[in-house]
Amino acid sequence: MTLEFPKSVAVRIGYYVYILRDPETDEVFYVGKGTGNRVFTHVRAAIENPSKNDRLQRIRKIRAKGLEVKYEILRHGLNEKEAYEVEAAVIDYVCLPNLTNKVIGHDTENRGRMTLPAIVAAYGAEPVEIKEAVLLIIPNKLFERNITPEKLYEITRGNWVVGERRNKAKYAFSVYNGVVIEVYRISRWFPVQARDKQQKTQNRWRFDGEVDAELQYYVGKSVASYIGAQNPVRYVNC
Repeated sequence: MTLEFPKSVAVRIGYYVYILRDPETDEVFYVGKGTGNRVFTHVRAAIENPSKNDRLQRIRKIRAKGLEVKYEILRHGLNEKEAYEVEAAVIDYVCLPNLTNKVIGHDTENRGRMTLPAIVAAYGAEPVEIKEAVLLIIPNKLFERNITPEKLYEITRGNWVVGERRNKAKYAFSVYNGVVIEVYRISRWFPVQARDKQQKTQNRWRFDGEVDAELQYYVGKSVASYIGAQNPVRYVNC
């Protein structure tokens, strides 16, 4: 198979969004965007590049069976912004764990796939005044849709760069997109131990705690007015 478009097609197709399928199972294993001959670069890389990432390994397994990857162009004639949007929507629909893509789609953290309750929380969350001594912890990059309570606790409790001021906080609020997801009562802080000499863990701390039943009225409320800088930890009343 020729791994390129005719020149006239490559010039006129514009930005496009494509998927790669396993011909044996018809399963989508990669979603991408690009221009020109971008859609073909993965198979070419699998042939020419010894790298062992999941996508290239999947392609090699297909070719080892004497089969060829199935290509599909989902949308074409797009501008770059439109391509980002379509790619992100398709990644959300197929679900990242089922793909060999390494990262989520563009702006998925803010506008990606959500359940109805999550949509209501994001757009209808009422602002609330915090009266307690609280740490707002914003693990946006680690947050996942339908995250388990156990994993939410783990990504909220640390590891954070915090000083002595941390000891004034009685509670930790886990916050996503400006909305309180859970409230924990902090029982203690302890320093993070370096796994090796090269790992930088200076001033990084983690807390032990538990879900606080008495402050659950904060869950689902907006604390966006308290969040300013990009720092994932914000002190309130501390």
